Amino acid sequence: MKWQNLFLLIASYIFYGWWDVKFLILIFISTLTDYYTGLKIATSENHKFRKSFLILSIFVNLGMLFGFKYFNFFIDNFNRAFTLFGSSFDLNTLDIILPVGISFYTFQTISYTIDIYRRKIEPTSDFIAFSAFVSFFPQLVAGPIERAKNLLPQFENKRKFEFSQGIDGLRQILWGLFKKLVIADNCAVFVNYIFENSADLSGSTLLLGAVLFIFQIYGDFSGYSDIAIGTARLFGFNLMQNFAFPLFSRDIPEFWRRWHISLTTWFRDYLYIPLSRRGSGNFFRIRNIFILFLITGFWHGAKWTFIAWGALNAIYFLPYLLIRRVKSNKGIVAEHSIFPNLKEIYQVTRSFVLAAIGIIFFRASDIQHAINYLIGIFDESLFTLPYYRGLGYIRPLIILIIFFMVVEWFGRRNKYALELVKSFKFKSLRRAFYFLIILLIGLYMWSETNDFIYFQF
Repeated sequence: MKWQNLFLLIASYIFYGWWDVKFLILIFISTLTDYYTGLKIATSENHKFRKSFLILSIFVNLGMLFGFKYFNFFIDNFNRAFTLFGSSFDLNTLDIILPVGISFYTFQTISYTIDIYRRKIEPTSDFIAFSAFVSFFPQLVAGPIERAKNLLPQFENKRKFEFSQGIDGLRQILWGLFKKLVIADNCAVFVNYIFENSADLSGSTLLLGAVLFIFQIYGDFSGYSDIAIGTARLFGFNLMQNFAFPLFSRDIPEFWRRWHISLTTWFRDYLYIPLSRRGSGNFFRIRNIFILFLITGFWHGAKWTFIAWGALNAIYFLPYLLIRRVKSNKGIVAEHSIFPNLKEIYQVTRSFVLAAIGIIFFRASDIQHAINYLIGIFDESLFTLPYYRGLGYIRPLIILIIFFMVVEWFGRRNKYALELVKSFKFKSLRRAFYFLIILLIGLYMWSETNDFIYFQF
C-alpha cells in the first residue's frame, strides 16, 4: 500500500510540477504544516494549545492563498481609494502568477485540521498517505475539494483494481470530455465574441451570450469534475459528486445545493454553520447569507465582478430564506414522471434565467461592462432575433446542446448522465451510444482547446 501511495505521490508532483516546478514548494509547505499541526492538535487536551496549532494551520494556508491571489487586489484598491480624495499613494504590487489550484488544495488541507480540532477525525501518522491525499492529481487543480473523512482512509486501506469500476470510470471520463470539448469549447467561440463586442449587439444576442455562457461554464467545470472522478476511479478511489444536474433546479437554493457541491458544503460546514451559532433571527440569517455568498464570490477571484456575482446570488437567496423555503425542493425534478409538468417547467426556466443573469458578472471584464451588458439586454431589441455576422454557424451547436440536455435529463437520477447507458438492455446499443459520443467529440472538438475555466481559481 505504501508503494502505491508513493507512486501516486510522485505522479501527482510530476503532474503539478510540469506546469511550474517552483510551486511544488507551496504544496509541500501546506502538506508539512497540516500533517504536523494535525498531530499536535490531536495529542493535546489543552484547549489553548490545540487552538494555537489550528490558527497556525489556517494562517499558513490562507496566508499563501492571500499572498498569491488577493494581495495585489487589496493594494490596487488601496491605491485607488486615495485617488478619490485627490491624494496620490502608490504602493507597489507583486509581479507574481497565481498557482493553479491553490484555492482547492488549501481548502482541502484546512478542513483536515479543523475536523481534527473538532474531534471528528483522527490524524494520520502516515506522511506518505497524507501527502498523496493533499496532492492527488485527478482533483488537485480544480476539485472536487475532498474531505479527509472520505478520501484519506482510501489511501490508508488496501485498494485493488475492479474491472467494473474501471469501466464506470472510463464512462464518466468520456462524458466529461464531451462536456468540455464539444459543449464548453464550442460555446466559448460565440460567448467570447458576444461579450467582447457587447456594445454593438442586440439585446436578444446578449441574452443568447449569457445563456451560452451558462452551458459553457457548466460543461467546462462539471466536465473536469467528471474527468477527475472517473480518473480517480481507475486507481480505485471514489471521489464525491461535485455536480448534481443544477441546470434542472427549480429554485436558487436548489441550484446551489447542486452546483459545485464540494465548495458549497465546505462553506456550509466551516463558515455558515459556525456563523449561525452566533445569533438567531432574521437579521443574523440575512447577515450570514451575505457573508457566505460574498466570500464564495471572492473565493472565485480577486475582482469586484466576482463579489457582485456573490452579492446578487445572496439577494436571489433571501426570499427563500425569509419564508423558510430553502429546502422546499429536495428531490429531483419530475421525480415520478418522465417529463416535467407546467409548474416545474416554469420553475426550472425561472431559475435558469436568474442564473444566466447573475453569471454575466462572472464573465464580464469589470463591473461597468456587466452593467452595460445588462442594460443592453433589457432593450427593445430583446424582442428581435439574435444576429451578428457569423452567428449562422451556431446551428450545429444548438443541436448538440439539445442532445446534451436530453441525455442529462434522462440521466438525472444517476450520479452522472452517461451512467444511464448501463440500463440499456442490448450491449450493441450501449456500444453504439459510446461510439456516437466519441464520434461527436472527434467531429466537433477544436484543434486548440481552451483551458479549463476553474484552473484560474
